[in-house]
Amino acid sequence: QVDLVESGGGSVQPGSSLKLSCKVSEYTYSRSVLVGWFRQAPGKQREAVAGFFFRVGLAFYPDSVKGRFTITRDNSKSTVYLQMDRLQSEDTGMYYCAADTRGSVSFRDWSLPSHYNNWGQGTQVTVGS
Repeated sequence: QVDLVESGGGSVQPGSSLKLSCKVSEYTYSRSVLVGWFRQAPGKQREAVAGFFFRVGLAFYPDSVKGRFTITRDNSKSTVYLQMDRLQSEDTGMYYCAADTRGSVSFRDWSLPSHYNNWGQGTQVTVGS
């Protein structure tokens, strides 16, 4: 059983926008404390690009995407989205959705992959001419 399923990736030109979706099982969604989006380019480490603490409604972003990426959720659909605008070639990578249901992550550590205990299988985003 896959608890998180990503979709919406594709190949786009620099400056374009994409909106990724992460459909979460109702069981996992109802228990999620923190949901995040990560990306991984070939030969590079997985990095966080957005995180959302459900109970307090706080979102976090690294400087590399701040102002361009926005994480939102739709509780009625158990879905988390990542709106990506003004895409750059450096944004290319496999994008993963992840959830923490243990509630042990502090605001400071939201970007650490080890704190998430549920992961999707990823969706590819390619930005290039």
